[in-house]
Amino acid sequence: MQQPEDNSVDVVINGAGMVGAALACLLAQAGMRVVVLEPRTEAPQQLLDELPELQSQGYDARVSALTLASQALLSYIGAWPVIEATRAAAYQGMEVWDGLGRGHIHFSAADLHEPYLGHIVENRVTLAALYQCLLMQPGIEVRNAVQMTALSAPDALGGRWLTLSQGEPLYAPLLIGADGAESLTRQLAGIPATAWDYGHHALVTSVTTEASHQWQCWQRFTEDGPLAFLPLASETPDRVSIVWSTSPAHARALLALDDEAFCDALSRASDTCLGRVLAADPRQAINLRQRHAHSYVVPGVVLAGDAAHTIHPLAGQGVNLGFLDVAALAEVLIDAHAQGETLGHLSVLRRYQRMRRSDNLRMSATMEMFRRLFGERPAPIRLLRGSGMNLVNHLSPLKNHLASMAMGLDSDLPRMARRDNSAA
Repeated sequence: MQQPEDNSVDVVINGAGMVGAALACLLAQAGMRVVVLEPRTEAPQQLLDELPELQSQGYDARVSALTLASQALLSYIGAWPVIEATRAAAYQGMEVWDGLGRGHIHFSAADLHEPYLGHIVENRVTLAALYQCLLMQPGIEVRNAVQMTALSAPDALGGRWLTLSQGEPLYAPLLIGADGAESLTRQLAGIPATAWDYGHHALVTSVTTEASHQWQCWQRFTEDGPLAFLPLASETPDRVSIVWSTSPAHARALLALDDEAFCDALSRASDTCLGRVLAADPRQAINLRQRHAHSYVVPGVVLAGDAAHTIHPLAGQGVNLGFLDVAALAEVLIDAHAQGETLGHLSVLRRYQRMRRSDNLRMSATMEMFRRLFGERPAPIRLLRGSGMNLVNHLSPLKNHLASMAMGLDSDLPRMARRDNSAA
């Protein structure tokens, strides 16, 4: 098929999750015409309509610890005020300790002269805020209940023809894969990925605790895996989201417990850091896999977020890496579009890959190192890691540097992820 003479699309984004919606907003705000494909039948307006009722029923089991860099990006889009007005919990500190040893680290926003380290936000709140911004952009067309079934080879300009489940073809000068860890875009584009199973499931839910969370995150490295208590926004500071990474067999056993037995098990595993766990919402377990695409780009196709990489959730960096991908890719494409460059050309797309791939690989390797270090280790190793944690806790410059990096305060960030991005 020939390229259409009057193509009305600049970019096609496959996936209307947080990464895809954020990219669509930024590109449309810069004057581009965007089509978003989403296999789910739920349209953006439907989530916005249902959100008040969902909020009254409880908390989303899936939450994210959004960094200051992610907050800056969401503010640039216009979504952050909506998030704050809906439900978000700022946390001022973080307690991390080794449940098999005596190591301990405390991170404090006050030590960095910051009001908070970040925010715990339910994923559906973030997505709804992005959808509200998306629906305000006339340059965005969202097609729900649509899935790609085939992808052509690139033409001379890098553009691709997409065959869709509804039957009609769609020409994409650039196709962005933002369709998650099992990315169909990645598969149809023939981009290989290295993946392995962590041997862990993440059990997630929200619970009520006997004591206040004190607007801090609490993370204990247990014999089964890391357990995190994350503060949720509520009238009383006793509601927390939990992420418990553990073996598949243990996760199945925890899911099979009745609520009282589960709360007892959770209280013990947390060293009753917040007193007894009094009540728990429905639980779900998520299989954890590490995955990294061998390349983020081929002619006419680029990957972002989980489509390009997934990591262990022990440091809560997954969605933040995705938002940094969004900021970098939007910066590259907006600049190229302003210069009249061909968006699907490899010379353009490789700029994004240079900005993000090495950083994502470094974070992936760091998370794997921590996961192995805090797994079941011999007593001498446990003694050394505990001593190392205590040493870092007393070395304020090093500890604050680590905290600043985790918060997204690096100077070498994409423009839209910087706190001074009003000038971006």
